[in-house]
Amino acid sequence: MATGTDLPLFPVTMVGSWPRTRELLNSQRRKQLGRLSVEDFEREADDAVVACVRAQEEVGVDIVTDGEQRRDNFYSFVTEKLDGTRLMSLAEMLDLVEDRAGFEELLQRLDVPSTAIKNPTCIGKISRRSPLAVHEAKFLKSITDHAVKIPLPGPYLLTRAMWVPEETGKVYDSKEHLSEDVVKILGEELRELAEVGVEFVQFDEPVLTELVFTQGQTRTFMCAALAARKDPAEELEFAVDLMNQVVDNAPDGMRVGMHVCRGNWSTREETLLKGHYRPLKPYFERMRVKQLVLEYATPRAGDLMGFEGREIGLGVVNPRTPDVESVDEIVARIEEALQFWDAKDVFLNPDCGFATFSEREMNGHEIATQKMAAIVGAARTMRERLS
Repeated sequence: MATGTDLPLFPVTMVGSWPRTRELLNSQRRKQLGRLSVEDFEREADDAVVACVRAQEEVGVDIVTDGEQRRDNFYSFVTEKLDGTRLMSLAEMLDLVEDRAGFEELLQRLDVPSTAIKNPTCIGKISRRSPLAVHEAKFLKSITDHAVKIPLPGPYLLTRAMWVPEETGKVYDSKEHLSEDVVKILGEELRELAEVGVEFVQFDEPVLTELVFTQGQTRTFMCAALAARKDPAEELEFAVDLMNQVVDNAPDGMRVGMHVCRGNWSTREETLLKGHYRPLKPYFERMRVKQLVLEYATPRAGDLMGFEGREIGLGVVNPRTPDVESVDEIVARIEEALQFWDAKDVFLNPDCGFATFSEREMNGHEIATQKMAAIVGAARTMRERLS
């Protein structure tokens, strides 16, 4: 068992999400439609979280998550916590954008389901109605003695996703104006999560890769591409500034990481972004996060490279493929990573979540469990070799 202060070499954790049961998905839909009370849904979600945590503990995961079982997706859930927001499906957003036909064609080409993926749209002044994840953290801490990780949408992602000019522009003068309230909300969340005893907070910022891999051309990626400037460097500077403002609120002793990937809405790899992290390196190294949680199991991520002064959350299994990576394959990847990082700075995880969008899981419970078990097996092999 690993607590926050006695992690072994090569700690194993998840990026965040875990497949939901059919029953929980049905309850989630009923809650959103007002046909199931929040209290009844939470009771069902409690059971799902317990099952998710036990699955991680049984295979030997060191830092557990709650599988994001209560969330519709990794960032849309904030609409349940924030005043001034509205949950909108991409189909509903088609009615807002100027180029409806172009947006619809883009969704079809990228295999993005317009009804299954939802976006938290800002329609008024935003403020916390309740904490974003403190309730999740309290329950998670109550059912496990392991160290825990809480994923949260990053400040750039959240600002960009919520900014839909046709609606948000009626309330905020600019995306930058909106970001001031986003930073405040996430800073408050960090402080309260620390009070609960959360050891690791991970901010998800997947859209950073889109900025460099699409040369500033607008495309929908994780549903948050409506508010990007044409200049990628300008956007990346904005992202660095927002992340540092938030991280400055992290109490001493809390590990803060940032997860960046290339998309996790489809098992069709050809629809997802492709490109090396090299163009992002100078921006990553200026962000005051302790760990970079990066995908490296997919060939789309390119070759390994180091990042000065940062731990690596090394992606060693692909959550989108049905084939389970072997222990030997993962061990070889870890050994390659040791050319760039000290062993004490290498954490192991999947490339991304197993069900980033609740109604579009990448793999089911059985394969997800086998992939996590393979990571644990590789970690144990490496610990024995280095002991």
